[in-house]
Amino acid sequence: MKHLIALLSLWCVSASAGTLFCGAYPYWVLVIDEAQGKVTDKIRMETGLPTSVRISLDHKTIFVTTNDHSGVEVIDVATRKVTNHFVLNDATHKFRLNGGAPDPDGKLLYTTTTQITKQADRYEIGKPKYTIVDLAQQKISKTVDQPGADGSVDAEGAAATGGRGGGGGGRGGGGFEVSPDGKYLYQFGATVTVLNSADFSVVERIQLAQPEAPAMENLGLGGLLEAISDPGQRVSIFNYSDPIVHNRVFGLARFDLNTRKFAFTPIGPAPVAMTGLHVTPDKKSAYTVSTNGTGGNRRCEFWGLDLTTSRLTRTGEFPCRSRYSFGMSADGKKLYIYGAGFEIDVYDAVTFKHEATWDLGNDMTGGGLVVLP
Repeated sequence: MKHLIALLSLWCVSASAGTLFCGAYPYWVLVIDEAQGKVTDKIRMETGLPTSVRISLDHKTIFVTTNDHSGVEVIDVATRKVTNHFVLNDATHKFRLNGGAPDPDGKLLYTTTTQITKQADRYEIGKPKYTIVDLAQQKISKTVDQPGADGSVDAEGAAATGGRGGGGGGRGGGGFEVSPDGKYLYQFGATVTVLNSADFSVVERIQLAQPEAPAMENLGLGGLLEAISDPGQRVSIFNYSDPIVHNRVFGLARFDLNTRKFAFTPIGPAPVAMTGLHVTPDKKSAYTVSTNGTGGNRRCEFWGLDLTTSRLTRTGEFPCRSRYSFGMSADGKKLYIYGAGFEIDVYDAVTFKHEATWDLGNDMTGGGLVVLP
């Protein structure tokens, strides 16, 4: 199409219970059976190397973006067939796609793009733009300049994207989420920017550090948000520091896409980095991965969170990879460490003990993992 499609970076998607869909070199989407721990099918992308995938709200369709020619492909989950594919590049124009999110009907993709135009003596790089891709027409139907993308000073726009001048829908600006009615886009960063989905006009900017929480400063949400109870509810990791000694603290943030209300629960000192947040099907537990230290001194741990009390209840160390992604099985009983390689390491979600290593026989293109009910 969580970066066109979250979170993005590349995404692996767990499509019905016990099945994973994941991009791999040079032009495959792998179908992996959790029970067997192996690839059972391979779906060839017509437009090149998958760079991100995202599931539709009804869990019936997977949207894929590819790297070679800025391609977009649509996979029907039931038949595992590509039902639509096209490229955005032409002889003189190329597009850098940053993630994206489908509308509730699966007809449009909301993303950000940077256009590169081939001139007679040079390549001209355009300004980042909010972008709508029409899947039926197989083309970009609308673009709008992002606030501050021309280098001008826009304090509110910079705050909304963490000071990076845009980039919604993936890298460099926070991910898009679409409201249940499809009328609004939410871009998460140092603040939350609510956009009209028709023209990307700013409807509201929500300051995360509200006056009733004066001990918070530099508060920001993580990347794409996980579904916590229904399509209108989201939960994410957040980090903030106090204004006196600037100690960094992490916690859980719950956000209602309908009412635009937040609830923050601090948990404890923040590690150097945190990777992903995955919620179990019963909505009572969640898991993330923390990293402390650098280089050969890095320490990687699974963290188990009790969502009923918003407390860190369990930790377990595992061998760090130089690069990795974190995911969870469809039933919430297994945790996966994978990405930038041929293997998925499987861990028990209760004991955090290593159980198996799946050799997929294909080099995955990295990403995150979305669990379907």
